[in-house]
Amino acid sequence: MTASIETISEQRCFGGTQGFYRHVSSRCGGSMRFAVFQPPQAAKEACGVLYYLAGLTCTEETATIKAGAQRVAAELGLVLVMPDTSPRDTGIEGATGDWEFGEGAGFYLDASQAPWSSRFRMYSYITDELPALIAAHFPVDASRSGIFGHSMGGHGALTIALKNPQRYRSVSAFAPIVAPSRVPWGQKAFSHYLGADQTAWYDYDASELVRRKPFPGTILIDQGEADKFLEGQLKPELFEQACADVGQALILRRQAGYDHSYYFISSFMEDHLRHHARVLADL
Repeated sequence: MTASIETISEQRCFGGTQGFYRHVSSRCGGSMRFAVFQPPQAAKEACGVLYYLAGLTCTEETATIKAGAQRVAAELGLVLVMPDTSPRDTGIEGATGDWEFGEGAGFYLDASQAPWSSRFRMYSYITDELPALIAAHFPVDASRSGIFGHSMGGHGALTIALKNPQRYRSVSAFAPIVAPSRVPWGQKAFSHYLGADQTAWYDYDASELVRRKPFPGTILIDQGEADKFLEGQLKPELFEQACADVGQALILRRQAGYDHSYYFISSFMEDHLRHHARVLADL
């Protein structure tokens, strides 16, 4: 039985359709929202699909409004899926009031610790439930799927692609948290969601996962050199070294003068969309 979705709104955009939708998630135990851009080509054929994972404090609206992705996606014939960053209205004590943890900060993992394990199952949601829902309701070619994201969402994109290379054929990230086990953002979230055993954290750490099994394609990362989180939270050099150690193909571009904002992301969004399009066109 196909799960139903509720259309919140739909607008014409670059010859296609930008929509916002809601559904009841079994994985996250409540209502979840997501955005989908359908390019003009989707009216006639199934299109490749890109999943964009946003960062801390963001929602399904953030990148949809700020990233400037629709024009190039329309040209390239790519469907864009932009989900929320966590379940909402969970009622869990401590899930709100801290921008680095809880609602708005799901870290794209499946929590194993109570009470978080009842609702915070974003890994299963992104890799299982959401793709099935998208395939059922939108004209996508699921065999041509890619994933990318920003900051916490860059962490999610990298870890999800590394663990599911047959589902996500292309991957890129903007200013990702590449070694969450070794930085304050990740340590804070992982200790709550996954518990004190740090070996469990490595299943959601891109710098550890790439050492286990490299991604079969080239990973593209853009990092602003004026990013205030660069040294304390992002540490791209750790992922760069891990990739070098195992022969992972990596394009890590350090962009002078750019920070962590969507001004940075929108400046290089076209490059990322074309990176994905090249890979997905060859499948």
